[in-house]
Amino acid sequence: MLTALTDLWRLRPPGPDNILVHPAFERLREACREGYPNAGKKGPAFALSTALRALGLPCHLQKDTAHLALPVEEAAKDLDAGLRATQAKRIHLAPLDLAADLPPLAFGSAEMRRLTADELRVLVDVPRLKRHYQRQDFDAERFSEFHWLIVEEIVPLDQEPEARAVPVLFMDLSQDLGRIEPHKGRFPVALEEALFFLLLAPWERWSTMAEVDWRGFRVPWVYTVDSDIIVRPNPPPSPDTLSWEDRIYDDGYGGTYEEERPVELRLEDAAATELPVWDQSRWMIVEQAKKSVLFETPIAHFLVRAFLAEGVDEFLAHITTIEAALGLRADHQKSFRVAPDRHKGMRATNRMRGRVAGLLGDRRYADQYERLFNVRSAFLHGRAMTDISTEERVMARSLAREVVEALILATQTPTPSREEFLDGLLDKGAPLL
Repeated sequence: MLTALTDLWRLRPPGPDNILVHPAFERLREACREGYPNAGKKGPAFALSTALRALGLPCHLQKDTAHLALPVEEAAKDLDAGLRATQAKRIHLAPLDLAADLPPLAFGSAEMRRLTADELRVLVDVPRLKRHYQRQDFDAERFSEFHWLIVEEIVPLDQEPEARAVPVLFMDLSQDLGRIEPHKGRFPVALEEALFFLLLAPWERWSTMAEVDWRGFRVPWVYTVDSDIIVRPNPPPSPDTLSWEDRIYDDGYGGTYEEERPVELRLEDAAATELPVWDQSRWMIVEQAKKSVLFETPIAHFLVRAFLAEGVDEFLAHITTIEAALGLRADHQKSFRVAPDRHKGMRATNRMRGRVAGLLGDRRYADQYERLFNVRSAFLHGRAMTDISTEERVMARSLAREVVEALILATQTPTPSREEFLDGLLDKGAPLL
């Protein structure tokens, strides 16, 4: 391997037109095929090319990036480690656009905090990124002005290098490629789990500008850094995708100067003192609750969807969160009801109202649900309706969050089945209606 790598390191820029057929590359590929049991029958090709670029193959570097080439001995060690690796670390970096000053948090494998420019450069591995994208820069200085949600996960490397480098070549083309996976998220699972946890905080109560947005932050995208050198990194994101505004300041000498600063959604002072409760101990409670039969429906999926959605889709996702939490198939199909039916003749909507009241202990929550459900029904069934007000929008978010929070607390008492628990809620709530 070292001999073949040394020959490749001697190639001068711009290198051969097709590195894959160069004799030194073919010798390296053969050495990998023979030396590593998971290298595949033919040995790595595109995977090896990607790894060499990540290690700084000199002939692929331009004059101003030539210094990024690793010494050949170090490159050989890193390539060996990459081919032997059985797991990789992925770091998901989500900018919290529009976030005001928030206290740092740590829970599970996640952190929420500001990152310095140097910390960002280390996390995204700027030298490796620059070797792949020599004409693009990662603007760590501007990105450091934002809060970040950082989530780490360890993933097994159970595929051969070529499948990790070019997954599309190893797809099962006999499968239904146009199918919809109903509960697939927009972002990586680990990141959405961290988002779900943060969304249990009462952001709508802390918001000082609910008519602009009840959220304390937005997540426009996620950038994932994969430690597997065989996986090509994504292009560096641009800070221009986040929200900025020009601010004019008095310089104290009769003049002014202009500065570009992130746009912030101001929160009540209570956020700074209450948000730290969302810590590791609370994370463990939520994670345990998600294993309960009460969370066998896609509650977390819809709460996160509502956060990521816009307009009426946000509103509908919040209502669906409540229905996922407290609804039963038996509400609409009598044949699935457990005998005896203690609330025979009660309509599905009233069953939901009763469970909301039973869970939260007050009829006013049932009335809120009915009001929101009527707005939802008017929209879905094409009836005449007015705009959904800020009050209704925030009410839908608040009710969905409170239902999920109460359900988490309820999981601390063992229950034999979801059906029995929800029937018990109806027993408690029906007299309140």
